[in-house]
Amino acid sequence: MFTFARFQSTLRQVLHLRESPRRTALAFTVGVFLTFSPPYGLHMLIAAFCAWWFGLNYLAVFLGLSINNPWTLVPVLGFTFWIGSRLLGMPDPPPFDWNDLGFMALYHQVMPYALPFVLGSTILSLLGALLAYPAAYFFITKHRHTAALPELEPLPPHE
Repeated sequence: MFTFARFQSTLRQVLHLRESPRRTALAFTVGVFLTFSPPYGLHMLIAAFCAWWFGLNYLAVFLGLSINNPWTLVPVLGFTFWIGSRLLGMPDPPPFDWNDLGFMALYHQVMPYALPFVLGSTILSLLGALLAYPAAYFFITKHRHTAALPELEPLPPHE
């Protein structure tokens, strides 16, 4: 189960990885890219494969992937469809007929949503990755710089 304390603990672990900030930021960015990508239901498998294939840190990839979670799923899906349909200049999709739920009926009802969804999620994946890398790199280097500073002793009292 997702808790804020668990998220903080994972974030601390990622910030103290024994690899370069660029590599950690890249791993996080791969996770962010995948979180908005179209193949819903396969994100975890694809993230694990990418981390293994490219030798990236699993923890950083999965932290980036955690942006899309049960609380953000509906807004992300809605926003991806909205962006895709606006870019394609599509009017509102036809209403969904809940009375006919056969395989072919579902296929024909879902198809008007497919292209806007794929386009919108691809755009959000690229935009998310472009924003995630510099933000993660800045955050990681800033945190490591402040964490590496030695503790200063207080000045003696003024006489």
